[in-house]
Amino acid sequence: MSGTLARTPADGSQDGAAEPQHGRQAWRTPVNLVIIITTLVALGLRLYYQATRPGFLMGVTEYDDGPYFGSAVRLVHGSLPYRDFVLVQPPGITLLMSPVGLLTYLTGTGWGLAIGRILTVLAGTASVPLAGLLVRHRGVLAVLITCGVTAVYSDAVAAAHTVLVEPWLVLFCLIGAVTVFDRDGLSASTKRLVWGGVAFGFAGVVEAWAIVPVLVIIALCLPQLRRAALFVAGVAAGFLIPVLPFAIAAPSQLYRSLITAQVGYRAHAGRVGVLLRLRNIIGIPDVLGWSRTMVLLAAFLILLFVIVTQVAAALVTRRPQPILDWFATVTTVLIVLMFLWPPQFHYHFAAFLAPFLAMTLALPISRLVADAPSSTIAPATRRQLEWGALGLAGVLLVVTVGAQANFESTAPKVIGPIPATIQRDIPPGACVLTAQVSVTLAANRFVSNVPGCPLMIDSLGTDLALSNGLKPQTGAGRVPKVAAFWNQAFSHAQYVILTATNGRRIAWNLALQAYLNDHFTQVYRSPRKLLLYVRKGQSVP
Repeated sequence: MSGTLARTPADGSQDGAAEPQHGRQAWRTPVNLVIIITTLVALGLRLYYQATRPGFLMGVTEYDDGPYFGSAVRLVHGSLPYRDFVLVQPPGITLLMSPVGLLTYLTGTGWGLAIGRILTVLAGTASVPLAGLLVRHRGVLAVLITCGVTAVYSDAVAAAHTVLVEPWLVLFCLIGAVTVFDRDGLSASTKRLVWGGVAFGFAGVVEAWAIVPVLVIIALCLPQLRRAALFVAGVAAGFLIPVLPFAIAAPSQLYRSLITAQVGYRAHAGRVGVLLRLRNIIGIPDVLGWSRTMVLLAAFLILLFVIVTQVAAALVTRRPQPILDWFATVTTVLIVLMFLWPPQFHYHFAAFLAPFLAMTLALPISRLVADAPSSTIAPATRRQLEWGALGLAGVLLVVTVGAQANFESTAPKVIGPIPATIQRDIPPGACVLTAQVSVTLAANRFVSNVPGCPLMIDSLGTDLALSNGLKPQTGAGRVPKVAAFWNQAFSHAQYVILTATNGRRIAWNLALQAYLNDHFTQVYRSPRKLLLYVRKGQSVP
């Protein structure tokens, strides 16, 4: 775990000799061209997710993007997360989306959400060149594998289709890694250690999972305690400065939202199966209907590949594994364990794994092919191995791009575009209650000018926070605080929009159902089971 090894230069030449430029511009090196091409592939796949489904950009595709973007809109309208409404996520995504939230004063929340989605596409795409910069000193093969896997990793592509936290988490983790690492080792610059720590700290404000690479880097700094302390100081600053204003304003609710609700939820949540987790961790789109055997075999082959290449690289090069390789490998192992252990798992979680898994696959191969002593591999054989590995990696990249594009074109639209009836029947500024605020955001009916209108952005998160982790299915409706919240919310609402999955998020009980039936009339039902209710006596335009 010590020392920085001599590597293939950043221009893609071998053995430390600069490649003659022959009048070419300096940036047109093989490594840079690979980074550019794979970045364009990543951008194309992420935009293709939007382009293949009419109305997808302005429609409803997720639940989570509603609370994430809605919290930013609430913030720029003067309401504070944790104090004025429940948010069961650190405030990083709220802060990142706040500039777009300000734009909604001009564009409306529908276009605001669309802009947030486009920015998330760009954030997800940016992970490819950043990962390439992290390994570019290791040559073309390392860059092609790292950037290629990061570009086409299925769940990383899917997570970038709307405002989700994982693309932004990966973005700031990679910014931190590029800052902290200098080629194969940690930077000797104290400024870079501190600023890299700041980037990792803000990544933790986006999602607490950033603690995994942070702990690995701290371990790699040891036994140099001063360097570890400088990095930790940067992490602390990057985390505490954005979080403290919210913690000071509502300390107890912040704790209940981020700790109590999340821990309690995991204690009561049903466990997601291992096969589903492995299918997502593998990173290949499920377009072939993979069987249990295929999933287990693929997972085993990836594990075997990593072990064999790591061992072979150590034996052939006769050098200790570089610090960068340790960082990638240990972080990958810890993330996989983190995804396999708790009951909860969602497809977009795996996007966090993509760049670290990519480096774990790429770095030992680059060592094995490029760094073997000439006494072990003859120069001619080395070139043949490099070209063969590059060709194989290129073919696999092309095949995976095709599979991913096919998967995207056939994936469901969920709710899809907002029906015109919703916007026509609900006047702007009305008080609309819904279990999924991405609907009201997309319909430009999220912001209300009615006094006392509920500020809720996350119905499920509110149930969890007020019941110490219970969902409607596990008894949240029997908790007095939860029942009181929903009674008050319905009593102030002028309109109610229910999705087909509202039972998972609204803590229904007999009294609340009776209130809906007695005080509201259903006036519309969309083909995708979007139900619109209007309060009796409330005129419909």
